[in-house]
Amino acid sequence: MVPPCGCRFLPDHFDEESPVKKSMIALAASAAVSLATLGTAASAQETKVAIGMSGWTGFAPLTLAKEAGLYKKLGLDVSIKKIPQKDRHLAIASGDIQCAATTVETWVVWNANGVATTQIFQLDKSFGADGMVVKAGINSIKDLKGKTVAASAPGTAPYFTLAWMLRENGLSMKDVKVVNLEPQAAANAMIAGTAGIDAAMTYEPFLSAVRAKPEAGKIIATTLDYPMIMDTFGCTPKFLAENPKAAKALTDAYFDAVAMIKTEPKKSFEIMGADVKQTGEAFEKSQAYLRWQDREANAKFFAGEHAAFSKKAAEILLEAGIIKALPDMSKLADTRFLK
Repeated sequence: MVPPCGCRFLPDHFDEESPVKKSMIALAASAAVSLATLGTAASAQETKVAIGMSGWTGFAPLTLAKEAGLYKKLGLDVSIKKIPQKDRHLAIASGDIQCAATTVETWVVWNANGVATTQIFQLDKSFGADGMVVKAGINSIKDLKGKTVAASAPGTAPYFTLAWMLRENGLSMKDVKVVNLEPQAAANAMIAGTAGIDAAMTYEPFLSAVRAKPEAGKIIATTLDYPMIMDTFGCTPKFLAENPKAAKALTDAYFDAVAMIKTEPKKSFEIMGADVKQTGEAFEKSQAYLRWQDREANAKFFAGEHAAFSKKAAEILLEAGIIKALPDMSKLADTRFLK
């Protein structure tokens, strides 16, 4: 056996009281203490961060960053908690998580409702990954007037997507009846042909389950038709103020994960797919409907598009009664960690 100092134990014929042996034993003990101290210090340097998100395909690089050791490499001890979008702000308010991933307009809702949060980088843009599924006989969004639509609760991406699509077609949320079902349950309801539900709002990977069963209904509109779903990552202002280095590391780890997807696609898809119980091949097909945003795309997005989109989203949120007043729109994003 080799002690921590790297020297081997002395032969048994050395006397226990030998000055040489005493010196060697003391050296070994000292080295053991030093190594233990170094290990404790290294561990203490890792900043603990709890992230709230869902199994949405667009958030997968965050999982990849954790499973591939990218967070740890940058001094972070990250835990990821799967929390429905409708409850994520409650976890932030309680202190259970410090950061989260969600859609751009959701940060408007959270801040308007007193849950202070700030976006620090963009994750993805949906290119057909979010959509509306309808039953036979419904040929346009205008045909939904008086119909029942399954969608997640107010303040979530599916609910907002429905409000946006209706508004763009001259309708409002008052023109339909909404049954609150989470994206997976909404997709399953369409596949099962559930009576009383005429349409459903869902997203990948659940939208692909509907694509695979055309008899379940048709996808009448997606974010290819209405490009309005984009996701960002943010944290509480308190966390950002107290842990600027950790915020920078979270940002860099995400970009490292996006780079890894390009250089090691097979391995990356397998890791990300496993998190949502998909094969690497199935996950690869799901991610084809979105675009992860690299550092350059982030710089462009926050140069103007983010503010413009947030303003329009806030107008729709007010019209739909999801928020009662605008939050401080100037505090929705902090771009200093992108550099």
